[in-house]
Amino acid sequence: MPDPRQFIGQPIEDLDTPSLLLDWPASQKNIRYLAEYFSDRPCRLRPHVKNHKCTTLARQQLQAGNCVGFTCAKVGEAEVMAAAGFDDLLIANQVVGKAKVARLVEVARQCNIAVAVDHVDQVDELSAAATANAVTIGVLVEVDIGMGRCGVAPGLPAVDLARLVAAAPGLDYRGLQAFEGHLVYINDLDERSRLTRESMTKAVETKALVEADGIPSPTISGGSSATYMVSGTMDGVTELQAGTYPTMDWRYHEIVPEFEIAMTILVRVISRRPGEAVVDIGVKGAGGEFGEPLVGGYPDIEIPFFKSEEHLLLRNAPDTWRIGEPLHLVSSHACTTCNLHRDLFVHEAGKVIDVWPIEGAGRLS
Repeated sequence: MPDPRQFIGQPIEDLDTPSLLLDWPASQKNIRYLAEYFSDRPCRLRPHVKNHKCTTLARQQLQAGNCVGFTCAKVGEAEVMAAAGFDDLLIANQVVGKAKVARLVEVARQCNIAVAVDHVDQVDELSAAATANAVTIGVLVEVDIGMGRCGVAPGLPAVDLARLVAAAPGLDYRGLQAFEGHLVYINDLDERSRLTRESMTKAVETKALVEADGIPSPTISGGSSATYMVSGTMDGVTELQAGTYPTMDWRYHEIVPEFEIAMTILVRVISRRPGEAVVDIGVKGAGGEFGEPLVGGYPDIEIPFFKSEEHLLLRNAPDTWRIGEPLHLVSSHACTTCNLHRDLFVHEAGKVIDVWPIEGAGRLS
């Protein structure tokens, strides 16, 4: 494979395709915006690196300020972050199984690590591994506030589990995790805000119950780039796990237009016929969970389907497009798009200024 850094200083249109691009001025603006938003608020950022999976971009988020650490989706992402020197990580997921817990123990030797739990069996497995290896593993009890995925019921069930964690050797109970993921794609801000506040209140009330039981519960960690203005401003919520804001995709941009779309995919026209063109990307190169990609600068382009592995058919293509025409696609889901690429080509004023490896791509376990 050619060294991607050979393109530094060259026009972005000279890149091979498909290539994942990051508009650095736009990304910086997004990063600064959220850091400054929380500069005078009690809540702090714990950005979710499942979005970009890139340690260099994570370091930019840390340097922007008001960042207490980072959130990871999997042990593999935490391994990448710990190896890069990040020292305060949360895996916002349940870590289960002998092999995975053994890897978690090794991460715990390198940095301050916490995980989410929602069942006593998880607590027992983590406690046994931590004590056997003389490490401490932080724990947040995950509370289901309406998403219906993972999490123990709010109220007394969460209190009971927090009590077990607090008494378990080798574990450090730190508070609660709550994610309003079922609400983040509500377009109407008032409706999204109302329902988010109702849902997150369940976690805030549960925190009060845990503390009334005599267990210090300093943390509620949750939230997103779409609900930062609600979850992040509620009394009791201490950490915001916003992920997409440094990159943005078109679906999230519809919801939070204050953030700029910073991530695009450079592609090329490889086939032409009147009114139609085919570009060199498919589902192996762009996440499409929330809709087909958009073609930057061409709002009238229609995409009849997005199912091919390596091809994308565009309708209403201008007759001026030639074979080899470079185009910029905007995906509907930045997180899964980043997972499909290995390098992020950072650009400014039309030129590549750096190439950042996406070290966490493909880390599924």
